[in-house]
Amino acid sequence: MTDRAPLPHDFLPQVPSFTVESDDVAEGEQMSDDHVYNGFGMSGENVSPELHWHGFPPETRGFAVTCYDPDAPTGSGFWHWLVVDIPASVTELPRGAGSADGSKLPPGAFSVRNDYGTKDFGGAAPPPGAPHRYVFTVHALNTDHLGVDSDVSPAIVGFNLTFATIARASIVPVFGHSG
Repeated sequence: MTDRAPLPHDFLPQVPSFTVESDDVAEGEQMSDDHVYNGFGMSGENVSPELHWHGFPPETRGFAVTCYDPDAPTGSGFWHWLVVDIPASVTELPRGAGSADGSKLPPGAFSVRNDYGTKDFGGAAPPPGAPHRYVFTVHALNTDHLGVDSDVSPAIVGFNLTFATIARASIVPVFGHSG
């Protein structure tokens, strides 16, 4: 048995993978304070990282991007960011796309309420101790509209993603501090 919580897609139907990369975060590497929350005792910049992706199925009709912390001491993890209705022609979200005004999101795309209760990117804010994993996932979808609005819970987004995802790609940086 592992002492780390499983990743959210460990419980989902298996789908093909593709590639997501970032100029700002790297697999297994500590995120900078740029991507840390400004609140909950943290003093980060709360800026979403740049993400770009390729190799998704040609039948992709749209994308969603999520960021989830499976190590949060909540019993259910913690959703930091959920962006839906990204057009299939878009293969990158620029640094800061998760701002509250949504001005750097592609037309038609929007952020859904995260577990901070806001409709934007909420950066890392783990309690002191072991680093937490931040699972940034790009979901290739069989639809161009997920059928939700910005007020639904992350669980409803996850439910809809389960049935609409035809491929997914994740990058998992970490963040931790001693207090």
